[in-house]
Amino acid sequence: MRVLVAEDEHRIADALAKGLRADGFAVDVVADGAEGLWRATEYAYDAVVLDIMLPSLSGYEVVRRLRAAEVWTPVLMLTAKDGEYDEADALDLGADDYLSKPFSYVVVLAHIRALIRRGGPTRPVVLVAGDLTFDPATRRCRLAGTSISLTARECGLLEYLMRHPDEVLSKSEILAHVWDQNYPGDPNIVEVYIGYLRKKLDAPFSSNRIETIRGAGYRLHGSGRR
Repeated sequence: MRVLVAEDEHRIADALAKGLRADGFAVDVVADGAEGLWRATEYAYDAVVLDIMLPSLSGYEVVRRLRAAEVWTPVLMLTAKDGEYDEADALDLGADDYLSKPFSYVVVLAHIRALIRRGGPTRPVVLVAGDLTFDPATRRCRLAGTSISLTARECGLLEYLMRHPDEVLSKSEILAHVWDQNYPGDPNIVEVYIGYLRKKLDAPFSSNRIETIRGAGYRLHGSGRR
């Protein structure tokens, strides 16, 4: 899952980015409202964490312009202010959730996961593909009743595949949502992690639920094993 963090307090932005990446998210960080608006408009994110007090454009103005442009990405607004009118203003302008500083990372993570679950009417709490289940909140994966241990990055990749069952996802799409948009490493990292998932989800069960579509990308079969 890919998250945009728009926060000009570098200590907070760095802590959020580090925590989210450790939990399997791809994270882009910006420090002013104008760039945050541009990125949230030009790129597809699963959630936006948006500080209200930003240079260039306030968080209020960013979310107002996003909604005016019919960009419906879930937005969690952060602010040092602590008042019911600030919260009401944020929600009235189109934000989906609100947290006042200081806050704990655990709480922010829970709010982000809740926003992603509510992001579309078809998004279930637990993702299911045949006999494969994955709970994004607890990062628990089970296959045919067996618990499967996954790393944070493997969880992020599996979650993205399971949120798009039976769709052919290109390597660039996967990189953008599971790694960072401008990932500086070898793009073949996608193939490496697809291989890791296959060793855990396909090889032991003699299945081919994750299919390579030559020249196009990868597809997770929503009905499960093949």
